[in-house]
Amino acid sequence: DLSNPDVYRDLHKPMGAQDDVRLRKFKEKFENLLDMDERPYHYGSHYSNVGTVLHFLVRLEPFTQYFIDFQGGRFDIPDRAFHSIAQSWRLSSALSTSDVKELIPEFFFLPEFLTNANACDFGAKQNGESVDDIVLPPWAHGDPRTFIRKHREALEHPMVSANLPHWIDLIFGYQQSGPAALKEFNLFHPLTYEGAVDVDKIEDDVQRMATLAQIRSYG
Repeated sequence: DLSNPDVYRDLHKPMGAQDDVRLRKFKEKFENLLDMDERPYHYGSHYSNVGTVLHFLVRLEPFTQYFIDFQGGRFDIPDRAFHSIAQSWRLSSALSTSDVKELIPEFFFLPEFLTNANACDFGAKQNGESVDDIVLPPWAHGDPRTFIRKHREALEHPMVSANLPHWIDLIFGYQQSGPAALKEFNLFHPLTYEGAVDVDKIEDDVQRMATLAQIRSYG
């Protein structure tokens, strides 16, 4: 029911602040970093980076091979793989203290990324369930095209249009950093911000390469 506001996430808040219980943990981490005289942040991982994109697009080439290269020559552990819309939402919005992913654009126009058309062997989870096509919400009736169509209808719904500017402020606008970001619990690891560190001034080669690798991973 797209007219029911309860079916939508709160676009006034970042993913890390969707659940009050989990947000308290992020606040505690922020305060602990302050106590240790370190630059504080709420989230150690970013809402979008190369790993996030490959995580979602792993069933499509050339992203399958990119993902394998990114993971050091193999697929990820099956229990960590993208396999269910509902589980991905639960992890990003409430359960995980390291997952605050935002959706990628393909969720609104590309049904092919939801099926394992290339028959990749992603293995089986600890409960014995094979990781194959994405498990869709009941309202999609097992049809990726129905999922994409309804998902786009939700995106274009007046209720979303009225609140999307708040999300834009968090992701692209004045609430990305500084006091406004702090107020909205929207501060990420320092290396996710441009200019946070001058790598040319790091004299130790190992530390410089490690910092560059960290920046590339964070996004």
